[in-house]
Amino acid sequence: MTISTTPRLEIRNLVRVFEGKRVVDDVSLAIQPGHVTCLLGPSGCGKSTTLRMIAGVDMQNSGEIYVDGQLICDTVFRIPPERRAIGLMFQDFALFPHLSVGENVAFGLTGSGSEKKARAKTLLDRVGLAHFIDEYPHQLSGGEQQRVALARALAPSPKIMLMDEPFSGLDNRLRDGIRDETLDLLKEEGASVLLVTHEPEEAMRMADEIALMRGGKIVQRGAPYNIFNAPADRDAVAFFSDINTLKGKVEGALTDTPFGQFLAPGVPDGAEVEIVFRPQHVHIDFDRQGKGPNPTQMAGTPARGIVRRARFMGSESLVEFRMDHDGQTLKATVPNVFLPAEGTPLWLTVRRDRCFVFPVT
Repeated sequence: MTISTTPRLEIRNLVRVFEGKRVVDDVSLAIQPGHVTCLLGPSGCGKSTTLRMIAGVDMQNSGEIYVDGQLICDTVFRIPPERRAIGLMFQDFALFPHLSVGENVAFGLTGSGSEKKARAKTLLDRVGLAHFIDEYPHQLSGGEQQRVALARALAPSPKIMLMDEPFSGLDNRLRDGIRDETLDLLKEEGASVLLVTHEPEEAMRMADEIALMRGGKIVQRGAPYNIFNAPADRDAVAFFSDINTLKGKVEGALTDTPFGQFLAPGVPDGAEVEIVFRPQHVHIDFDRQGKGPNPTQMAGTPARGIVRRARFMGSESLVEFRMDHDGQTLKATVPNVFLPAEGTPLWLTVRRDRCFVFPVT
């Protein structure tokens, strides 16, 4: 059996200009059937504008949009939004207050009244809300309204689901469960999903692929593991977590630091680089030997820091140090409870295999 490799959704070189500024700048993306792709980035980077163009509620200045290999929109040809087989979910749920839950889900379906009601009941049953079919949105909690909105978006069996910050209005304690339920239902329906969010944790939890956006462009694409562990630049590292940064100059493809030498292959002599690493990859070296738990971690040379503050964060402790060598602040996270007193001197090492070296531009 031949498996088609045609993307369910493909966008090519999309550009959107507002007041002379390219808010979406030559964005291309392809999503395979049944996959979840996340557009991740800070507010104002062009994520939602990209979504609106795909949905057909905004027009691109240039570029093309395809569904199953068929052109649905360029700057001349345009299939209207209601004929694109695309479902939409927004952060405000956009339920009709004057319609019952069942009527909301059935809204926009074709067929007889009994067929529409049966489809609504089936979907509400799958999200655990069939008993609310005759209630009204104001009688439901935020999490319940979110699930109704999901059922309504899935009711016409769209090929593609576009989701714009759909969980941002929910209480933190509800989010994880509802995200998982939503993902399960989307997978069951076989919809390809493009999810917009500014939360790295949400993208990591839900996406098969992440497209990291900044300044209207996609700066990196890949599986969550690869995006996190092989970031394209310093800002990509910083978007996912707190970071520590050391600066140095390159001589013979090496950079000297208080934690020893770091490789900087391909960087010319005399150029400046930044060595970036996350707080969880800073280790306290109580015996001052500079050895990590195993040799492959290449812990390197220990450097001394003085504790500035320590805070317990729940599952870990965050300790901030003032480093002897330059006075800058360095952060370390330690599992469980570790709260050394302010002013305590401690020796630190850094995991070489978890450091990223970037040229200063």
